[in-house]
Amino acid sequence: MGNQTTEPLTRKKCAPCEGGVEKYTPHRAAEQLENLDGWRLTHDGQRIRKDWAVKNFMAGMDFFRRVAELAEEEGHHPDLHLEGYRNVWIELWTHAIGGLSENDFIVAAKIDQLPVARKG
Repeated sequence: MGNQTTEPLTRKKCAPCEGGVEKYTPHRAAEQLENLDGWRLTHDGQRIRKDWAVKNFMAGMDFFRRVAELAEEEGHHPDLHLEGYRNVWIELWTHAIGGLSENDFIVAAKIDQLPVARKG
């Protein structure tokens, strides 16, 4: 499967994954990230991450609530981080395979559609 733009990714639903899915190579993941704004590879190409500077602590919590609702709908759960009360970051990877799957890019594309009150 080739790289997908944001629109087709947001129309998809995450597939259940208990292993047995081939993980993306770092090269393939980097190519897919070209279609997602602000996401980057971490952990030797096995995870993706995006950072936001939000307006205040409660803006971060509101954003995380929206991400949590999305994650429950998709059955695919990111790692959520808040530092310094307004710096939030999200990391995605498919725990069952120890790397990236299409599910991670689906959720990333959908997270990008959520409202977030940014700093400034």
